[in-house]
Amino acid sequence: MKNRGDITVFVPPGEGLSNLPIVILLHGVYGSHWIWSEKTGIHLKMKSWIEAGNIDPMIIAMPSDGLWGDGSGYLPLENLDFETWIVEDVPNAVVELIPQASDTSKLFIAGLSMGGFGALRLGVKYNDTFSGVSGLSSITTIEDMALFTDENLSAYHQNEIENESVYATILKHKNKLPSFRFDCGKDDLLIEGNRKLHQQLTDLNIEHTYKENPGKHEWIYWETHIKETIQFFNAILNTK
Repeated sequence: MKNRGDITVFVPPGEGLSNLPIVILLHGVYGSHWIWSEKTGIHLKMKSWIEAGNIDPMIIAMPSDGLWGDGSGYLPLENLDFETWIVEDVPNAVVELIPQASDTSKLFIAGLSMGGFGALRLGVKYNDTFSGVSGLSSITTIEDMALFTDENLSAYHQNEIENESVYATILKHKNKLPSFRFDCGKDDLLIEGNRKLHQQLTDLNIEHTYKENPGKHEWIYWETHIKETIQFFNAILNTK
């Protein structure tokens, strides 16, 4: 990125924990590395779910997106590769600095809105890296960025068509997909894009999980439904 990057990390308490799975959790437009913990208390939720035996211990890594403009889209932009930051640098930093993680830790990726676009696109594109993928209220095409930012869409131009939409990414990698899911609120301004993606995947018989819930494009929705994502990842851990 040619600048500094920030990551907020939740590490489960406890003795003798090692080789823990890592969930990379991406924020939306205007957000940063602290927003998931401040708005949802995800670190406190994870601690309580683990202590209650609802999920296995996991590390949550919450990086900034590079803080370019209103939001980078987690894309490779001109002279600034935010894609490599998320896929390579973030997990490498966690493994290097957190003793409970290792080079063989299972990796998962999830996010909301712009972060959902990043999670679905990167998780599918780098299917050898990620064991599971989830998007909440996801932007599904680069054009959707115009709903949230004042940046000129030309700044997000991509030379590879697979970077321009989640569907294009899935279509290119359809023969080797990780387990993935996405959900959206029924009153969310992105609901039609999510419904279209679900229908496109259904028409091609591409296995996926899609769910609609009551709610809008707001934090109470993501705070409520992030648990479904974590449970989805936990189920993958216990079936492989």
